[in-house]
Amino acid sequence: MNIEPRTPTRKNPPEQFAGDVWVDSIVTPHEDGQHATAALVRFAPGARTAWHSHEKGQYLHVTAGVARFGTRDGEVIEVHPGQTLYTPPGQEHFHASTEDGFMEHIAFLELGDDPSVATTWKEHVTDEELAGR
Repeated sequence: MNIEPRTPTRKNPPEQFAGDVWVDSIVTPHEDGQHATAALVRFAPGARTAWHSHEKGQYLHVTAGVARFGTRDGEVIEVHPGQTLYTPPGQEHFHASTEDGFMEHIAFLELGDDPSVATTWKEHVTDEELAGR
């Protein structure tokens, strides 16, 4: 048993995010057969991910602010602190904060045998897509 070392907060890359988004890793695999990961992700007002999907799905637990999540069919929903959103394997989606406030969530995701394909990144989300149009 051990207390995990703290990893430095990192800013997410502009190829995958619009606006300022920071990540603090919480859980990373240590042993063969372990696949769980978790991170605290903080979005500045108006920040968003690019379109992406996860090989094994993802859980997102909102801890502060109001989160907006959208899918390719144009659905955009708001998720509030204490609520958890599940995106199934392969579903393309985005995460975003509102224009007027910060948002943070804990992202839980399971890696497959090849962690490099756990998340597939696509193009940036347009303002129209963010608005659900």
